[in-house]
Amino acid sequence: MPNLVKVNYEQTGASKSTNEFGMREMQAKAYEARNAQYLLLKAPPASGKSRALMFIALDKLRNQGLKKIIVAVPERSIGGSFAPTDLKSHGFFEDWDVKPKYNLCTTEDNASKVSTFKEFLEGDAEILICTHATLRFAFEQLTESKFNNTLLAIDEFHHVSADGENRLGEVLRNLIEKSSVHIMAMTGSYFRGDSVPVLLPEDEAKFVKVTYNYYEQLNGYEYLKSLGIGYHFYQGQYTSAIDEILDTDKKTILHIPNVNSGESTKDKHREVGTILDIIGRVAKNAPNRTPITF
Repeated sequence: MPNLVKVNYEQTGASKSTNEFGMREMQAKAYEARNAQYLLLKAPPASGKSRALMFIALDKLRNQGLKKIIVAVPERSIGGSFAPTDLKSHGFFEDWDVKPKYNLCTTEDNASKVSTFKEFLEGDAEILICTHATLRFAFEQLTESKFNNTLLAIDEFHHVSADGENRLGEVLRNLIEKSSVHIMAMTGSYFRGDSVPVLLPEDEAKFVKVTYNYYEQLNGYEYLKSLGIGYHFYQGQYTSAIDEILDTDKKTILHIPNVNSGESTKDKHREVGTILDIIGRVAKNAPNRTPITF
C-alpha cells in the first residue's frame, strides 16, 4: 500500500542546536513565557520538556520570588528525567540541583515520602521530585496555603481530568482557587482516551499556552529527510496480519500494543514470539545479554 501521507523535512538541525543559554528551540520558546503563573507546555516526546522546566523553575526561584519547586511525575522511573543537571557549562546561570533526600522517586516507603514532602515545605530545600500519587497523598494532609510561593510542575499533564472523581484534577483545582501557587503543566498529548476534558474551559483559559508541534520537531532534525504514513486494515488479531506488511529488508521499529488496548492479545511475550516466527527462524540467542522486559 502506498503512503497516504508523506512529508518532506528541511533538516535544519534547529531541534538539537542550542542558543547562548544552552536552550534548544522549544526550550527557548517556553522560556519566553516564564513569567506566566499558569503555563501549559505542549511538545512532542524527546523535545526537551524536562530541561525546559529546569530553566523556567530556576528563573522563578531566583528572579520571581518563588521559594519551592515541586515536580510531580506519573511514575518513579520518569523522575530520572529531572535528576541533577549541568546547565551552567552550557551558558545558563545556575545548575539544576536536587538533593537525594528530596527525590522521592528513589524510595518505596510511601509513609516516609509523605512526611518528607511535608518536611520539604517547611525546610530550606528548594526542589522536590515526587510521583503524582505522592502529591495526592501529601495534599490530603496539607492546606492549600502551604503551596503559596511554590511552582508545581506536573509532567504528563493529561493524567489530570476535569472529572470530579479524578483526584489529581481536584488537587489542581483547589490549588488554583485557594493558593498563590504557580503551575507548569507539561504533556506530549493534550487529550485523554476517554471523553472527559483535561481541564474545564474556565480553568484552561487561565493558562498561557506554549505549543511546539511535531512538524517543528521533525523539521529541525538533521538527518530526517521525509516521513511517510500508510494504513493497513485487518480483522481479528494484528499478529495474524502483520506478516503482510513486514519488510525485513527495511529498518523497522515494531511497537507492541499496550496490554490495556483493544489490539493487545494480553500476552506481550507471546506476541513477540509470534512476530519472530513470522520474520524467520531464530539461529541463536546472544549470551550474557539483559532479558527484554515489557
